This record gives sequence, structure tokens and C-alpha cells, in this order.
Amino acid sequence: MTLVGKKFPNLSVNAMNDLGDTFKLNVLEEAQKNNKKVILFWYPKDFTFVCPTELHAFQAALGEFEKRNTIVIGASCDTAEVHFAWLNTAKDNGGIEGVTYPILADSNRNLASTLGILDITNEQYNEETGVVMVDGDNVTYRATYLIDEEGTVFHEGINHMPLGRNVNEYLRLIDAYTHVQQKGEVCPANWEEGKEAMTADRNGVANYLSAHAN
Repeated sequence: MTLVGKKFPNLSVNAMNDLGDTFKLNVLEEAQKNNKKVILFWYPKDFTFVCPTELHAFQAALGEFEKRNTIVIGASCDTAEVHFAWLNTAKDNGGIEGVTYPILADSNRNLASTLGILDITNEQYNEETGVVMVDGDNVTYRATYLIDEEGTVFHEGINHMPLGRNVNEYLRLIDAYTHVQQKGEVCPANWEEGKEAMTADRNGVANYLSAHAN
């Protein structure tokens, strides 16, 4: 079930920062109380392979997100203590030392379950033992949510485990949504900041297509 156009779930989750502080973080409240957009990106596991490349890529673009009034939050189902150990592992040893944005530690999987992004299939209930067995690692796919200043989701996407994200695409989506908010225009395919947008009516699309026939 998509969350686009709906409020992000109102749940508080443990989080860890680069100083080693564990605290409660509510993504919906972060957007609303700070009047900022939020990008929340989930990754499967700490101390793995594609994951650190993504966390460093978001860190490298942190200034660009801040320019766009956007808060960056990472998330996985690891514990806060494991996050802190990874934050204290050097980059050249596969760690994420130098990452400064908060990382959710959804170890009870309350938020991930609510979002429906866990890698679990084939749930089977054993009547004799009363145990539910599942296939899968019970960790999250690479899910990404863009949330506006009112807490409404305006983009969600999910990658399978091996597929790393393109951070620049999220900057483009934030630019496009901000343009819609400020100008009241809509953004056509491949729109980027500085390019022509269009009015959401028959004349708008006709004029745009005729001007971009090639």
C-alpha cells in the first residue's frame, strides 16, 4: 500500500548520532516541528557492502539537502549500539566514520513493519508450536521516503538489496516538488532546476510538447 499523498506514520523510534547519543526520533514530527522536508532512507544491514557506499553518498550531499531545507535520516533494523560501532569504524575498513546525520535503530521493527518494507515471505503458522516461520532475512529493502513540511509523503521508492541509489535523483525530486509548491506549475519528464515547467492544463501540455518536439 502506497503512502504517497498520506501522512507518514506517527511513530517514535530509537536513533543514534555520531556522538554516541541514543534518543527517540519521530520522522513525522521532525518534518512538522522544523517546517522542513525529510528524506528517510532505509538500508538492510550495518557492516555490509552496498550500504556504506550509500551512507557516505548521502553524507557527501548533506550540504545540498540542507540548502533545500531538507533533513537527512538513515534507518535500518540494527540496534543503536551496532550503529555506533559502525560509526566508529574507519571508511577504509568498510565503516561509516564521518557520517553525521541520525540513523534510526528500528530493532523491534515497528516502523519497518508498518511501512511493509521487510524482506519476509512465505509466512507459515505451526499449529503445534504456535510459532510463525518466515523466509527471508527480516531486514528492510532499500526504501526511500520524501516527506514534505506538513508530514505528507510525496515520493516513495524501494530497491532490491543489490541496487544502490542515485542520491542526485532525490535532490532533483525535492527541487521539482519545491517548484510545484512555490510556482503552482507541474514538472514534466526529466525536469531539472532551471528548466521550463508547465501549467497543468491542455494548453500547458500542448505548448510544452510543441516547444520540445525534438
